[in-house]
Amino acid sequence: MIKNKMIVVVMPAYNAAATLEKTYREIPHDIVDQVILVDDHSRDNTPGIARALGIQHVIVHDHNRGYGGNQKTCYRQALALGADVVIMLHPDYQYTPQLTRAMAALIAEDVFDCVLGSRILGVGALAGGMPLYKYVANRFLTAFQNFCLNYKISEYHTGYRAFSRRILETLPLDANDEGFIFDNQMLLQIINAGFRIGEITCPTRYLPDSSSISFRKAVDYGIGVVGTTIILILHRFGFRRSRLFEN
Repeated sequence: MIKNKMIVVVMPAYNAAATLEKTYREIPHDIVDQVILVDDHSRDNTPGIARALGIQHVIVHDHNRGYGGNQKTCYRQALALGADVVIMLHPDYQYTPQLTRAMAALIAEDVFDCVLGSRILGVGALAGGMPLYKYVANRFLTAFQNFCLNYKISEYHTGYRAFSRRILETLPLDANDEGFIFDNQMLLQIINAGFRIGEITCPTRYLPDSSSISFRKAVDYGIGVVGTTIILILHRFGFRRSRLFEN
């Protein structure tokens, strides 16, 4: 706990057997109260490894729901446990678990409602192995969304995020897509609802065992980002209301 706030780490997992243990070992367990792993019907032994590590809550989907569907289960379970601060940590070791302490503290101390681990704030994104096309797309899409939404953050596309309980109770997350665009939809919901967003520098780490979406899925994600931004703009100006942004 921090400031008597329950800290819960959620891990949306899919075929993470090779990286789960080293990710879990680096979590600062002195301040994290509970860890939840949701396995999205992996083809490997991710659930077995999770149980062997002593992860308190291991949930296995009976079919593959997708990255967004996995997160929905994660957050529902975290709220049921009484979490005050929820940190999403990918078990593929792409993001360092050692930042969870700082991210949780910023929310527990009521500085921010949401904290993002940004790979772009520093200067090591490409040096850390981020593919050039992903870096360029990340910068373009982030600039596009900042301009369209009159907002300013360094990266809309990080998967390392911490949330207050109030965010998870307020947002209509069940209305979101169950694929990769879930992350961007959720972040735009947070912005639209007026929650406070902070960022901390997160080292970029692309390793052979780290998961990465295919080029085609990356293109689909980019199209989804543009589409979600347009939907929010139309909603804001009353041209077309969207249930994504009805709190």
